[in-house]
Amino acid sequence: MIDIGLTHVALPVTDVEQSIRFYSTYAGMQVIHRRIDQETGVNFVWLSDSTRPFAIVLIQTNRLQTILSPLAHLGVGCPSREMVDSLCSKAKQEGILIQKPQDSGYPTGYWAFLRDPDGHTLELSYGQEIGLTLEQSS
Repeated sequence: MIDIGLTHVALPVTDVEQSIRFYSTYAGMQVIHRRIDQETGVNFVWLSDSTRPFAIVLIQTNRLQTILSPLAHLGVGCPSREMVDSLCSKAKQEGILIQKPQDSGYPTGYWAFLRDPDGHTLELSYGQEIGLTLEQSS
């Protein structure tokens, strides 16, 4: 089977291992592929939550030129408001909570922003009806 449609987002990071820990903790993602490019020596890691054929590709770099920051962000749907609250509580303790949880109603839902180790923004949400909206638009 050949992948079609949106398959990944490539994200430059300065410490691949630190980013793996962050996305594992806050986005439920695991390493599905890892390699070092033989010509450039660049470290590439693919992360997935295994819910669909989509990955975040972490690319090790010495210096970031740009970062994803509000409003540019990666979004992860959580199974409950309680999970959003729990992860935000942990993020607050770690000093990486950017925007505390708020409920913006349908279709945006309950959401919050966190800062990853390089300053990129991750949105945690519950109740963003992207799947339902997609079904209804078909």
